[in-house]
Amino acid sequence: MLNCTASYTKCLILARAACKPISWNQVLPASHRIRYNSSDAKSSIRIGCASGFWGDTSTSTQQLVHQGDIDVLVSDYLSEITMSLLTGAKRKNPTLGYAPDFVSFAIAPQIKEIKKRNIQVLSNAGGTNPEACAKALQEAAKQAGTTLDVAVVSGDDMMPNFPDLLKSGKTEEMYNSQPLPKSVMSMNAYFGAEPIRRALDMGAEVVITGRCVDSALVLAPLMHKFKWTIDDYDRLAAGSLAGHLLECGAQSTGGVFTDWQTVPAWENIGFPIAECYQDGTFCVTKPPNTGGLVTPATVAEQLVYEIGDPSAYILPDVTCDFTNVKMTQHAADSVLVTGAKGYAPTKDFKVCATYLDGFRTTVVFSVGGKRAIAKGRRTAESIIKRVRAMFSHLGLAEFRRVHIQALGDESLFGENARTYGINGDGPRETVVWMAVEHDDKKALEILSREIAAAGTGMAPGLSGIVGGRPKVSPVLKLFSFLHAKQDTPASVTYNDKKVDIQHHVPAGSSETKVQQETSNDHIRSGAHSFILEDLAYTRSGDKGNSANIGVVARDPSYVPYLRKHLTAEAVYSYFKHLFPSDVDGMPVQRFELPGIDGFNFLMKDCLGGGGVASLRTDPQGKALGQMLLDFEIKSVPNLPELTNQSNL
Repeated sequence: MLNCTASYTKCLILARAACKPISWNQVLPASHRIRYNSSDAKSSIRIGCASGFWGDTSTSTQQLVHQGDIDVLVSDYLSEITMSLLTGAKRKNPTLGYAPDFVSFAIAPQIKEIKKRNIQVLSNAGGTNPEACAKALQEAAKQAGTTLDVAVVSGDDMMPNFPDLLKSGKTEEMYNSQPLPKSVMSMNAYFGAEPIRRALDMGAEVVITGRCVDSALVLAPLMHKFKWTIDDYDRLAAGSLAGHLLECGAQSTGGVFTDWQTVPAWENIGFPIAECYQDGTFCVTKPPNTGGLVTPATVAEQLVYEIGDPSAYILPDVTCDFTNVKMTQHAADSVLVTGAKGYAPTKDFKVCATYLDGFRTTVVFSVGGKRAIAKGRRTAESIIKRVRAMFSHLGLAEFRRVHIQALGDESLFGENARTYGINGDGPRETVVWMAVEHDDKKALEILSREIAAAGTGMAPGLSGIVGGRPKVSPVLKLFSFLHAKQDTPASVTYNDKKVDIQHHVPAGSSETKVQQETSNDHIRSGAHSFILEDLAYTRSGDKGNSANIGVVARDPSYVPYLRKHLTAEAVYSYFKHLFPSDVDGMPVQRFELPGIDGFNFLMKDCLGGGGVASLRTDPQGKALGQMLLDFEIKSVPNLPELTNQSNL
């Protein structure tokens, strides 16, 4: 159960502001207080995460190194989109393909302090070229007058396998059975923690990897420190959960929190630290005197981020069951996490490939004045009509896809959109987003040249084209498939010695059971209506072309009402406009996480292609959770902490 230890005052309910102070000694049983407040440093390890993606703040490394009292610094840089970008960079220049920010902005300024404090550094910033990343890091150390013992994990790059996989004709997309495309540009297996652990066992101070699951960066040092075996599945699941909670940086310390207005000092937000113990329990915290917030709610939001079935969260090292994970406020800005269970992993790696599929361009321009949305939409539609006529004259094919959106028209809300403004005129300013795809690059170059003409020949008030004439870029789409672990060995290179590593393949996989929804709820009838924001926190994200929305009840007593009203069918109906019109069956699944009083909704094929393939303004579903907060829940009694809330 998610322990909401601070009781909400009327001010919090109305304004969702601050919580009442609480006595931390009343939160945890005495045995746990003694253990975690005075634990022997030798029996624990503190791991801090300085980056949740390529582009995160460069201030986090200094914060964690100087203020975090950490033993290990991890940095996560990769996503499917990032791999696409790094692939393109390496094709242009074989010395690139890694995240240069990791070397120049994150680690180089802190190298001497990292060495002084004996902090180990682990990162997947190597991208598609970990060897080059390691070389750049060692050069930075040399410039700082010191050295770094750097190990490189490789083997995830499967492009050498591409000809054979294509020839066999047996490789299919794991979600839709599409055959392997001929225009594949990159192909990387998601490795687990075992190769990283081996590098640490060999004595490396720094480990640079290519593609691996994000949580492996945290699990590996725990396996190394505590000598966890590869079949100690409960502890591997706990370590993976620690990694999952840290991997997105400040998202677990108050970043993108539903009650964002209660989170102080974003400009100095604290980055997450997991203080981990031999038995698999751990506390999530942050450096002292930093902004942000660490509560069961902020951490629970991160637990439900970008997951599917919480009882079968599949990773290379372990299949995790997070359904009964519990979170307890242990101290100020410190949350104790327990209850993860693990089972045998699968025999396959997930492999993500990117492939070329046509070209795209995105046009963004602002429009001001009365009826701005109507003017903006007509402008975009007229540009498309003009260019289509030019295509016809030149014998060029039609656009493959066209997406037009005037920000403020709430088209992403579908039938739930509101009409704003005076007399239905709508807002007096908007930004138009127009994204298109075509097989021919020259066709989109024609469109690019025709945008500026709208400034003198169409609606008044077009006040600027963002970035000038839009550029045409290739479309790199994602292709995911499974590949046997035994056919995908890893290698660790350290001190000019290369060691091949065969991945652990279990003899048999343990069955995981989906948490069954309970039906013995005690629900009182009532006539009041609330929006979801009154009753729950939400967090959403993407996995390819699918998205998930995690929902965590603000109070355990709200769970029966959420279970009754927030069904998979209700969520599908709310977002129906985002799914293909020819959708087959129910594309939304609901899973339950009773340990945190939560639910997870997996929404399949709802992102218009997802990632770099989507033409939408929200290709990764980041706003879906916020949009769901307006979902109305009717016929509910006055709930314990929501009495006299008619103005909510």
